[in-house]
Amino acid sequence: MNTQEPEIETRKRSLEIATEDELEKAMEKTEQLYEKFLDEYVSEDAVRKYTTETAGYGITYLLENDYARIYMDVVDSYLRNSTTRPLRLLEFGCGGGMNITRLVGLLEKRRVPVECGYGTDFSPRLVEAAGKEAKAFLPLHLAGKLKFYVARNEHLAQDLIAGLGGDENQIGSFDLVMGVNTFRYCHRLGKQVDCAADIYRLLRPGGVCINIDMNDGFPAFRSRLRGVDENWGECYLPSLEEYASPFETTGFEIVKKENFCWIPHSAGRALTLGCRVLSPFLNLVARDRAMRSLVVARRPA
Repeated sequence: MNTQEPEIETRKRSLEIATEDELEKAMEKTEQLYEKFLDEYVSEDAVRKYTTETAGYGITYLLENDYARIYMDVVDSYLRNSTTRPLRLLEFGCGGGMNITRLVGLLEKRRVPVECGYGTDFSPRLVEAAGKEAKAFLPLHLAGKLKFYVARNEHLAQDLIAGLGGDENQIGSFDLVMGVNTFRYCHRLGKQVDCAADIYRLLRPGGVCINIDMNDGFPAFRSRLRGVDENWGECYLPSLEEYASPFETTGFEIVKKENFCWIPHSAGRALTLGCRVLSPFLNLVARDRAMRSLVVARRPA
C-alpha cells in the first residue's frame, strides 16, 4: 500500500471542506446583498423615484429623446425587416415601468405593431406601481398589451416563466430585451453571466438586447464617493468592457458599445437644458466620461 495515499486523501477532503465553506459564505453574502437591495427598492421613495408623476424631469426627457433614438435605431436596423409579426418586448429590472411604457407608446406613434410587452423586477412594490403606470399613461388598448411580473435578473427566464404559469413558449420568442440601470446589480451579485445567458435564451435568433447603465468613468456618481473599499459589493460599477463581456461570453454579437449621455435622471428642467447645451462639447472632449454605458448585443440569426 502506498503510505502517501491516506495523506493525499486527507488533503483532498480538506480542500473539499474549504471549497464548501467558501461557497456557503459566498451564497450567504449574495443573499445579504440581495436583501439590502430589496429593502431599498420596496420603499415609497423607490416608487416616487421610478414613476412618472414624481420622477425627475431628466429621465422623462431621456426616454423621449436620447433613449428613444437608441431604441428606434435598433428597431429600424435589426428588427423591422427581420420579422413579419408584431414585436414582443421584455424589460428586465423595469422598476416603475416608465421605460417600457414609453417605448410601447413610441412604437405606436411610429406605426410599429407590438404584440405584447413584459416588465420584470425583483421588487413586488415596483411591479405593482408599473402596472398602474401603464394604465395611467397609455391608451387602454396599449396598456392591455403590457404585463408585469416579479423576477430576479439572475433567474430571469425561470421566474418569468413561473409568473406566466409555466409557459415554456416564452423561450426564444422575444424580439427586443432591454434593461436600464439594472445590470450593474448582476455584477455586484456575481451573476452577470447568468442574466446574460437567460436573455440569450429568451431572445429569438436575430433578437437584440439593449443594456444602458451607469458608467464607472463618470467621476461624479455618488456611489464613487462612498467607502468603496469597505462596501465594494454594494456600490461597484462595471466598466464598459465589463458590461459587454457577459454578452460576448454567452454567444452574443456586440453591435454597439459606447459611453453616452450627460443628463442625470433626477435633473430638473433647468439642469436638463444646461446639460443638453453642453453635451456636444463634452462628447468631443470626454466622451468616455459620460454618465451612461451602452451595450447593444444581438443573438446571431
